[in-house]
Amino acid sequence: MRLTILVDNQAGCGLQGEWGLSALVEQGEVTVLLDAGATELFAVNAQELGVDLDRVDAAVLSHAHFDHAGGMAAFFARNAHASFYVQRSCGEDCYAEHPGKELEYIGVPRGVLSAYASRIVRVGERVQVAPGFWLLGHSTPGLEEVGRASHMLAGPVDDLRPDDFSHEQSLVVELESGGIAVFNSCCHAGADVVVREAQQAWPGQRVRAVVGGFHLYETPRDQVRDFARRLGETGVELVVTGHCTGPDALDVLTRELGADVVKPMSCGLVLEL
Repeated sequence: MRLTILVDNQAGCGLQGEWGLSALVEQGEVTVLLDAGATELFAVNAQELGVDLDRVDAAVLSHAHFDHAGGMAAFFARNAHASFYVQRSCGEDCYAEHPGKELEYIGVPRGVLSAYASRIVRVGERVQVAPGFWLLGHSTPGLEEVGRASHMLAGPVDDLRPDDFSHEQSLVVELESGGIAVFNSCCHAGADVVVREAQQAWPGQRVRAVVGGFHLYETPRDQVRDFARRLGETGVELVVTGHCTGPDALDVLTRELGADVVKPMSCGLVLEL
């Protein structure tokens, strides 16, 4: 399996970065795009890297936030055939609530889901999208408490509720070399929870890697240390993280899990498993 980071917060390899994430995952003859960043920058970076987006076989939206869905229209303009897979509950209805400020819309760009409905496929908890490539929705109960704690809301403006992240999904790749790799772009439920869900769905399989942002950029260091312990207890062998993890949390994770385990993401990063 080959992983290429097209967009991350951290610039690299002469490429610009942004608050967002987009990655290309390749194995055998299958190429999957995970997310499309906040703007069309992922496509600009792809061109700089010599990546032809028209050869993408399937695209996946990890969850319904702008920094992962903002470039969807740009992808459709460059690829005329690949389906874009989203969770069944995915809508244009995600908000952030900040004390003393107006409600902030943080969802999929308005109109994208309807404008490209013929290209969008809605899926449930566990679906195979290509040989070796699976989508896994959350099975952990009580995730609305995560939404409440992070001041994230979902639903119609006149009936908002704490986000339960039912619109979030993991991309799980069954590696040709053995084991699985788990991709979840923001891991709102917690990367340890995401890995545990994959382990339940693929019992007995080594989790060779977990890849994504961990949404720890505002989390106190002592809580990050507790999280690092829980993540380490899953037995995951490689942690590739960036985007919403944050530099302080990345430092703690590296200290707790080891520099041989934790690999920071940046634009243009290429890894092979």
